[in-house]
Amino acid sequence: MVTVALDADFFHRWMSAVSAAVDREAQRLTELDSAIGDADHGSNLRRGFAAAVASLDEERPDTPGAVLALAGRRLISTVGGASGPLYGTLLRRAGKALGDAGTVDAARLREALRTGVDAVAQLGSAAPGDKTMLDALYPAVEALGESGEDFEAARGAAEEGASATVPMLARRGRASYLGERSIGHQDPGATSSALLFAALADTAGAVASGDDGEAA
Repeated sequence: MVTVALDADFFHRWMSAVSAAVDREAQRLTELDSAIGDADHGSNLRRGFAAAVASLDEERPDTPGAVLALAGRRLISTVGGASGPLYGTLLRRAGKALGDAGTVDAARLREALRTGVDAVAQLGSAAPGDKTMLDALYPAVEALGESGEDFEAARGAAEEGASATVPMLARRGRASYLGERSIGHQDPGATSSALLFAALADTAGAVASGDDGEAA
């Protein structure tokens, strides 16, 4: 557990770390999606997060909420299919929940993320167990704990949640059209959601260790 300052720079660095992780894992995400989806999850998210970081670099929003809101808007405007609206909604709603504060504590971030994840569930008419990104998102938010500072626990919970989708029958999204043929494949949305929390943990760890490199 680490305690770090959650200001606009932290959130900017987090989004940059997500973009880098998605870029590294784009081929794997697309391979997972080729089995049960449209084979474009990795390429779509790579394009969307790259556009989001480019906008953050240009506009430099000065509050955590504004960082997430801008990233969410760019994802929605850049990414086709379901992943843009879903990730965009997650970040925009979390950003709105953070409000205009210049810094936020980890507990507030946890509650904001829970608000964003609930919005994703509503938008996708889905719930945990449906073999979607929610199977990684909900466990990760819960694992942050009451303090909101258990970033490594959240990473682990998200990764475990993604792995747990392998034996599930898809009930929502493109994969649901396959019926029982969706069983045996890891959900690409849950996998990319795990990258989101891995990047959060990496960013928190870097800041806590005194790595003061600028957001990319």
